[in-house]
Amino acid sequence: MDYCLSSHSTSTLPYAFKPQRSRNFYSKSGVNFVSRRFRPLTVIATAGASHCEFGSLNSPLVPRSSVGKDLLGVLLNHPQLFHLAVADELKHLADDRDDAVTRMVLSAGSPEACLHRRIAQLKENENQIAVEDVMYLLISYKFSEIKVHLVPRLSKCIYNGRLEIWPSKDWELESVYSFEVLEMIREHVTTVTGLRANSSVTENWATTKITRSMLGRVYVASILYGYFLKSALSRLHLERCIAMESQDPFHPGSRTYLKFQEMCPSGVKNLLFGRLSSKKTESYSQESRKEENRPEELRCYVMGLDPDTLRRCATLKSKEAMDLIENHSRALFGDETTGFLESDEVLLTSFSSLKRLVLEAVAFGSFLWETEECVNTVYKLKES
Repeated sequence: MDYCLSSHSTSTLPYAFKPQRSRNFYSKSGVNFVSRRFRPLTVIATAGASHCEFGSLNSPLVPRSSVGKDLLGVLLNHPQLFHLAVADELKHLADDRDDAVTRMVLSAGSPEACLHRRIAQLKENENQIAVEDVMYLLISYKFSEIKVHLVPRLSKCIYNGRLEIWPSKDWELESVYSFEVLEMIREHVTTVTGLRANSSVTENWATTKITRSMLGRVYVASILYGYFLKSALSRLHLERCIAMESQDPFHPGSRTYLKFQEMCPSGVKNLLFGRLSSKKTESYSQESRKEENRPEELRCYVMGLDPDTLRRCATLKSKEAMDLIENHSRALFGDETTGFLESDEVLLTSFSSLKRLVLEAVAFGSFLWETEECVNTVYKLKES
């Protein structure tokens, strides 16, 4: 289920459901949505346990703002109202920021100018934390839609130096992609973990050693890869629409046809995009133009992007998204006391658990791109 927020999304929401300035949510019967909380995540780690089990909506990052805490209550207790509440909160945040900026501008040159400038700065900082919480909860909601729970703080999944995450949820994490994207994601998983796409059960549960800091870097890189793929796919779809309006994109005489011929240099190797053999290139030039959604099309499109366009697709558009990735990674992999990511602690884990983390990270990046786009329609995010 795709979602996009709008400043008008709450027009059909009964007044009793709308969040007030006090940040309390009430039903028609007067029941406070936020007063009741779900039970926290239960992690089973008995003396004989060898893996982490978690079975309720949970994330390693805890909301820091009152807005985030209230929306978490709505998400847990009344998920059907979640997006309406989010849209209303974002509208409140945008209005509050605009009001503070307006007062600052109107007070320019007056004795109160310094005060109103400081108020506007504080409001901006406060709202940024709240918006990051909103974005994180929207991403959590997307995971809950496919019945996948974010891996909790890693220390809760480590027993006697061994990290195991169960259930793997591979199918659910792969179900959100089209075939053209999924093939590239599987290649990415193979590249960073060494686990083949059609590996056996024995290979999946074989163990390997990895430092906590390296695992964190792989996770962050996979988030950025998921974000990049979503951005590139969106750009490709836009070009398809433009080409379809102007001419048949696969007609031999069209400019698009000639452009795609130049998009598949043989022998290209890249950590992110995997390997594209000359045999696949020839096959693409002869057959794949007959279908829009062949995986080779996206692959060749990405490889044909010029360096500047490639950089733009791979760059996070907002400061909020950058901070969100950093805070989530620190909460997941960092030391519980200091939050530092760099750690030489060596973990023993299975390839199945590595794959689970990589697939989750790619999905996180994809959901982050969607969330960033939708939130920006209501609350203008800061450019990175």
